[in-house]
Amino acid sequence: MGFFLLILGVALWWAAHLFKRIMPEKRAALGDAGKGVVALALVVSILLMIFGYRMTDYIHVWAPPSFMVHINNLLVLIAFYLMSPAGQKGRLLSNVRHPMLAGFKLWAFAHLLVNGDLASIVLFGGLLAWAVVEVIVINRTEPEWTPGEPGTYGKDAMFFVGSIVLLGVVGYIHGLVGPSPFAS
Repeated sequence: MGFFLLILGVALWWAAHLFKRIMPEKRAALGDAGKGVVALALVVSILLMIFGYRMTDYIHVWAPPSFMVHINNLLVLIAFYLMSPAGQKGRLLSNVRHPMLAGFKLWAFAHLLVNGDLASIVLFGGLLAWAVVEVIVINRTEPEWTPGEPGTYGKDAMFFVGSIVLLGVVGYIHGLVGPSPFAS
């Protein structure tokens, strides 16, 4: 049952995010209520992924070397920075079209490096594949893009420090509900 819920959650995540791009007429017909429908679908997808992941039996696929934990943490730090407002308010990411999706892809990839079980591969691989497809779909449906005005390096520094703090907070909470990402 766990794998079924996990796969259903990942599929619903895909559907909710791609709904606007793949079926714009149906999404537009929902009007403002469509935002609530999509938000509800995303909440349900996250819950399905959490419960499905926790319910699956551990099926060993590969054993990641212990040093991958450090690489994971560095990549997640960079992912948090990419997902911060730095893309809109900083200078370093001002010419990157999809910084949040790039950060999401990096986060999912980092988790694939340190998790060698089948449920993790389904979860993080499915989310990584979604982010890749999302970028492709956005670029095809909206080929024109103009970067915004670049911000300041000071904002970049502020968001990077914020990303370090966020990594510590998320890492602490992660350790409370699952394995600590800071364990050697």
